[in-house]
Amino acid sequence: MKTKLVLGAVAAAVAVFSQGVFAQSASSPTRAEVKAGAQAKGGTPAGEGPVVNQPSKASDKTREERKATTKADAKSGNLKPAGEAAGVKEAQPTKGSTTDRAARKSDTAAAVKSGKTQPAGEAAQPSGEMPKK
Repeated sequence: MKTKLVLGAVAAAVAVFSQGVFAQSASSPTRAEVKAGAQAKGGTPAGEGPVVNQPSKASDKTREERKATTKADAKSGNLKPAGEAAGVKEAQPTKGSTTDRAARKSDTAAAVKSGKTQPAGEAAQPSGEMPKK
């Protein structure tokens, strides 16, 4: 019984592979036929086909004309920012204090004299601890 099964499998495998071998040998051209066909076409090599409708890279303006246009756009504010940070908003400067330095110094000195603040460098001591000497 096992022999019949093995022989049947071998016969099926031979039938499947023999069809592929006969079909392949009948349809494949020889190397000489392939070379003759390639020479007869006279086409361009692979990857070197004609370029279709690519815009030219040459500019119709001179360098001086481009510079003048850029300067005019910069003055009128139409120039777009360039680079990676083009979309980032610029930080607005914060509005400073309305008092000048002399007034601020006199206010601080008055607060120190009255005891509302401590002079610089002296930290407040917790209520349960004695000051260190």
